[in-house]
Amino acid sequence: MLEKQRQQLIIDILEEEHFASVRTFCTKLNSSEATIRRDLNKMSKLGLLNKIRGGAEVNDKAAIKPVRAQISSSFFLVDKEKNLDKKQLIAKKAVELCEENESIIINGGSSTYMMGEYLMDRQLNILTNSIVLAQFLWETSNNQITLPGGEIYRSQGIILSAFENDSIPNYHCTKMFMGTPGISKIGVMESDTLLVRAEHKLKKQAEKLIIMADSSKLGVASNFLFVPLSEVDILITDVDADPKLVQEFEAQGIEVIIAD
Repeated sequence: MLEKQRQQLIIDILEEEHFASVRTFCTKLNSSEATIRRDLNKMSKLGLLNKIRGGAEVNDKAAIKPVRAQISSSFFLVDKEKNLDKKQLIAKKAVELCEENESIIINGGSSTYMMGEYLMDRQLNILTNSIVLAQFLWETSNNQITLPGGEIYRSQGIILSAFENDSIPNYHCTKMFMGTPGISKIGVMESDTLLVRAEHKLKKQAEKLIIMADSSKLGVASNFLFVPLSEVDILITDVDADPKLVQEFEAQGIEVIIAD
């Protein structure tokens, strides 16, 4: 990643969270601590952020950037490229599980976004909170696309609703597809409590929960628990998945599909 791209992502993260630690930047940008600290020093001298002990915070006095044309943040676009080949194989396998005219839910995220390429020639009824996926499918396919109401969560390009009486309870779907920052014996993990709440609302409307997680996500615990393993029906992963972890998931009654 170019230095300019990385520094733009640092600004995006601070605009979303107002403060972030060096460790957070390293994890989200897949960069070394030395690289992040060097970026923070440069950006602090330019007045783009306030460097504080252990990290950085947003600089309210910095010039306001013009509104970006794209819906999702540059962070989403970079995250989409991580383990790209594996995500594409997993997405292809996920779409193969769908029958024509079936009603499904696709939760927003970089892994599920990859399903769009394989849905172009299909005819399904899709409820999704992903604006970027909805836009892609609207432009390239004849699928019926439904978006819930709410506010845009820019870092993931999704819609979140703060209200219980939105349109989601009016839908019934056979399958819900979603990615995760980690799945382990603890369960399916999530990175944000707002996402957990929104995803629970979607899950209530689906008969089956299908998790899409490349091998780097297996055995990983994150900040928040979405659901225990007992609520997962299918896990789609790749050929590099640890066989011991696969056996552990299968022992919990989960059907594990290896995309190759």
